Amino acid sequence: MLDMRARKNVSRAVDPVARFLARIKVTPTMVTLSGFALSLTGSVLIGTGFLAAGAVILAVGALFDILDGVLARVTGQESTRGALLDSFTDRVGEVAAWTGLAFYLGNRAEATLVTLSIVAVCGSLLIPYVRAKAEAFGVEGKGGLLGRAERLLVFGLGVGLEGLGLPTLVGAIWILAVGTWVTVLQRFVKTWRRLPA
Repeated sequence: MLDMRARKNVSRAVDPVARFLARIKVTPTMVTLSGFALSLTGSVLIGTGFLAAGAVILAVGALFDILDGVLARVTGQESTRGALLDSFTDRVGEVAAWTGLAFYLGNRAEATLVTLSIVAVCGSLLIPYVRAKAEAFGVEGKGGLLGRAERLLVFGLGVGLEGLGLPTLVGAIWILAVGTWVTVLQRFVKTWRRLPA
């Protein structure tokens, strides 16, 4: 973990780049979303076996993550919405990287289910994260399709009935993989709308 002095040094190093981007009307949100796209691209490359290329692209995406905050500071565009978007895309990018690696490492015959399971658990972890971030900003972050009780119910039924000989596990994994991310997006959008611009 970088200490505050190292972070300040890195920020100073990218400050001229941020000022140049400000002059050509690039916004912090544009930089954030570009870094996010790079993170997703690198994750896909890792998942398909292009480990070195994926790692390089992830590193470039990480540089964009530093740059967006510096750009927001030098342009006076720091906001709670920007902080939420930055934090949210950071977590999703990290989840994507781990998912890509798990796909690469997984047994090919089970790779889809392994990947879906990781997608589901990561979505489950992000649901309370978005709520916590919302509450830190002073707004409510509850709600959405699959709360904890619903996730436990789907998981328990899927696993339990599969153990009794019914083919429910694959369906439960799909429901959780999709439903947790629908919930994450619902909470994010709800929080975004309640925050000042």
